[in-house]
Amino acid sequence: MNDAAASIPFRAGTEGYASFRIPAVVVSRAGTVLAFCEGRVDSAADHGHIDIVLKRSADGGRTWGALQAAASNGTDLAGNPAPVVLDSGRILLVHVRSAASATEDAILRGQVSDADGRRVWVQHSDDDGLTWSAPTEITPSVKKAGWRWYATTPGHALQLRSGRVVVAANHTLPPAGTDNGTEARYNSGHCLLSDDDGETWYLGYLDENTDGYVNVNETTAAELPDGRVYFNTRNDSPAPGNRADAHSADGGRTLVKPFRPQAGIGAPVCEAAVLQLRDPDLLLYSGPADPAARALMTIRVSADGGTTWRSAYPVDGLPAAYSDLTRVDAETVGLLYETGDFSAYSTITFRRVPVNRLT
Repeated sequence: MNDAAASIPFRAGTEGYASFRIPAVVVSRAGTVLAFCEGRVDSAADHGHIDIVLKRSADGGRTWGALQAAASNGTDLAGNPAPVVLDSGRILLVHVRSAASATEDAILRGQVSDADGRRVWVQHSDDDGLTWSAPTEITPSVKKAGWRWYATTPGHALQLRSGRVVVAANHTLPPAGTDNGTEARYNSGHCLLSDDDGETWYLGYLDENTDGYVNVNETTAAELPDGRVYFNTRNDSPAPGNRADAHSADGGRTLVKPFRPQAGIGAPVCEAAVLQLRDPDLLLYSGPADPAARALMTIRVSADGGTTWRSAYPVDGLPAAYSDLTRVDAETVGLLYETGDFSAYSTITFRRVPVNRLT
């Protein structure tokens, strides 16, 4: 593919951060591309001192401004950015915070206090992402007692045509019986909903299948032209393939059916992203396409609301992992993704993809 269409807003080991992970991207009402990710200060680990960092582009992702911290938690963790641009132009940033010492393993085993564990916060910007409000905690409204691990998206959230804000998310349940240190990881899915532009929040659907067949993990969402919400998730289980999906007919409050395997998408165990285009009417999916490794970043297309998929745009054969998608303008889709020549985590790269390459 055309390397001239790519730029690199984040490169590991630069600008005060050992690693950059977990990309999310939106385009503001002013047309500014906002690329978010986790800036991991000391290492590539999922815990530690982590900020949510941001770069802005005024030319469609060709060049980038200075790095800024959109959300920080002192020397603790602020991560899993889930940004969404509201109809009003306000940009919401939903994310999680935890103590730097709270490892995923310790959280899963119930060895971390509620105060130090994964908690949910929201900030906003009313000036095109230049400055951000003080964070507001919403944990009591969107995390049930007993839940252990908790993650928003990764990737962008969305505002439905009704005005409702939907943030896909996942959590884990404690094991049944005695915790002997070898518990099964019971991944489960839910979403956060707001009907007042992020002022108040509540839980939508719950999918808490603990039979080991489909365990909902990192989830992405899009609103289809018929008003249904499509959810696509990473599936860490023996089900066919490593993806599962579901639909909601009531704006995310409930699912029509529980998540089921989506074996039409060959993929490794990894996060992915979806985006609904209005013109043309296509549902896009981005993620690595090598079923055995995080490599071969590819955009797939569905013309039937996620029932079937075809490969439309293989980027290259390099290592690649997490990604997100946005509509830059009428002719261009933006793909923000983790990649590198020898490691999927060397850079977070932005690629401008012509819409006519997807149709």
